[in-house]
Amino acid sequence: MLAYHLNEDIDVSSRNGKFINRSVEWITSHFNVEEGTKIADFGCGPGLYTTQLAQKKAEVTGIDFSKRSIQYAQEVASKEQLSIHYANQNYLEFETENRFHLILMIMCDFCALSPNQRKSMLKKFHSFLEPGGSVLLDVYSLTAFGQREEGATYEVNQLDGFWSPHKYYGFLNTFKYEEEKVVLDKYTIIESSHTKTVYNWLQYFSPEAIEREFVECGFKVEKLYSDVAGSSFNPESSEIAVVASVV
Repeated sequence: MLAYHLNEDIDVSSRNGKFINRSVEWITSHFNVEEGTKIADFGCGPGLYTTQLAQKKAEVTGIDFSKRSIQYAQEVASKEQLSIHYANQNYLEFETENRFHLILMIMCDFCALSPNQRKSMLKKFHSFLEPGGSVLLDVYSLTAFGQREEGATYEVNQLDGFWSPHKYYGFLNTFKYEEEKVVLDKYTIIESSHTKTVYNWLQYFSPEAIEREFVECGFKVEKLYSDVAGSSFNPESSEIAVVASVV
């Protein structure tokens, strides 16, 4: 699989601000976030979580490969006079001597990783955590997998110009792999000067499957939720949020 998540570099206005506010409040309460709490947000995007958590006096690190998102996050931090460390790099390659009380990977980034990448990521999380530290991440559920359909679509400047500032033709082919519970969105982008193809693989999980991956990497799954705002787990939910701690 190619780890490529479209959510990394989209317009801030497309985020659900009310949900993020509710999510930050729940995270703050559930994980006892206070002054000095060390938090790392892998795939932080434009800093929607890092900014608010820093406002709670936490010591926050954000990692994202999108230069545009990191620049935006840094501008916000500067404007709000917040001390946030941002790293503009692929989080699969991120290394640090710092240790964290809480690690976040939100907006289902975990689903865009291959099995080997997910295992490597969880082991990295394990090594980055303080004793008693926790991970919070979310994944797409099998209910969401059932809602996906195979098909093909075409659009001029597909995804509102996401792929290029110039005019282009975007083709999307969606394939489902029932046994593996994987969906492939294949994007073909045709511009006047060149053509490119992007493969966006997404893994979907049962509760048992996501818990197994955590346990195999030395974690104990504390509880499952329906989202990262602490909603009670519902098997019919389109997402599964996982809270896990180091064994």
